[in-house]
Amino acid sequence: MRLFAALPVAGDAKAELERKLAAFRRTDWPIRWVREGGLHVTLKFLGEVEPERLAAIRAALSTAARGTPVLSFTPTELGAFPTLSRARVLWAGYHSGPALELLVHRVEQATEPLGFPVEGRPFRAHVTLGRARQGARLPREGLGALEREVLTAGFTADRLVLYQSRPGPAGTTYDELDSFPLDS
Repeated sequence: MRLFAALPVAGDAKAELERKLAAFRRTDWPIRWVREGGLHVTLKFLGEVEPERLAAIRAALSTAARGTPVLSFTPTELGAFPTLSRARVLWAGYHSGPALELLVHRVEQATEPLGFPVEGRPFRAHVTLGRARQGARLPREGLGALEREVLTAGFTADRLVLYQSRPGPAGTTYDELDSFPLDS
């Protein structure tokens, strides 16, 4: 099973992103868009994991979430990795305070003894909106459209979620396996 730990997008931000995705899906851009209900800020990708390791992962994430305050996110911009002109992943960016950085660190520290290496690059809070199809590039009109888009809605994350990612012919689905409340 493919697992990851994330914070789900909620409220007005979720509605705003779903409206933008609905408009983007009507384009002919060579992008595989995230399915409805798949909006989240990934904190740690765990990858392919044997089911017997699930209990230890749940315990680690519970420990990491404990004592973390509810997190507020403000929108920043729409962008792409590695760059907009060479877009492979399209994303919506968000900013949160130091408590988010601490939670990411705690998740890394809690899962490292379980065999999940610490991520070697700085954390950047974002919600993946879509991925370019193999060998494809975002067309020029797509670049301009993304640069003109503005995000206005923030959200609050009150729980850390352990998700299972299941690829399928209609796109990847994300099943919530467990959630760990953040302190209010």
